[in-house]
Amino acid sequence: MSQPSGSSRPTRRQAIGVTAGALTAFILAGIAHAAAPSGHAMADDAHDMPEAFDEVFQGRRIQGTPGAGHMHHGGGYGVRIDGRELHVMRNADGTWISVVNHYETFATPRALARAAVVELQGAELVPLL
Repeated sequence: MSQPSGSSRPTRRQAIGVTAGALTAFILAGIAHAAAPSGHAMADDAHDMPEAFDEVFQGRRIQGTPGAGHMHHGGGYGVRIDGRELHVMRNADGTWISVVNHYETFATPRALARAAVVELQGAELVPLL
């Protein structure tokens, strides 16, 4: 079917193409918005930061301090065993791992520090270079 010359009405094919393009743009914009980090997630992380602890566990002094440690791994939380830093990392699901127990996750840095003491079996932490 051809349009008479001078008609400004779009063809069915053009209308479908414009609609499909608009829907695609709308869907892609929604996906991009959902994937973009929000300021709320960062604020929630600050509220989820575990409290400090300082205790003796199986004869070893373990300490945990918010705002300490490596920001890019531990999310700003430091853990020490007998004054030596235990490198820790917070996973995306909120659990914690360390260089001592790298394949086992823990709900809190305190639980992680206690497990590291058990795993060390009296050995000293060696600094990572």
